[in-house]
Amino acid sequence: MLNVKIICVGNLKEKYWVDAVKEYSKRLSAHCKFQVIELPEAKCDKNPSEASVNKALEEEAKAILQAANGSAVISLCIEGKLISSEELSKKLDNLALMGESAVSFIIGSSFGLSETVKKAGERMSMSRMTFPHQLARVMLCEQIYRAFQISAGTKYHK
Repeated sequence: MLNVKIICVGNLKEKYWVDAVKEYSKRLSAHCKFQVIELPEAKCDKNPSEASVNKALEEEAKAILQAANGSAVISLCIEGKLISSEELSKKLDNLALMGESAVSFIIGSSFGLSETVKKAGERMSMSRMTFPHQLARVMLCEQIYRAFQISAGTKYHK
């Protein structure tokens, strides 16, 4: 059974986001070992310089890569490749077929992700649009669930 992690910088604050992630976590438990790991956002100045942002991103990168712990890494970032739900399903199937036991999807802080994290694996974009991190997390959970449903041949994906 594939281990699937979503590693996020920052916490969900609103109950409705927390409830949505719990619902998809429950649904995913039939298909994989699913886990959401929340990491603290590195402290930055009120009006941060580029250097202080980069320092904060590198600090977060260390925690992210430690949490990924040798798994296949897929960073969600604007310059990532746009893929369909079917392509995500195929990607997860292929990881399992290639002997990978774990995959980590990475959602960065409000400043994004460091180049260190982006270079640690593949880059994926959910859309050309920008979404709040909380919504992106729920959308990613749903898309991972949909990917497993596509592989299982259920009617969830129409």
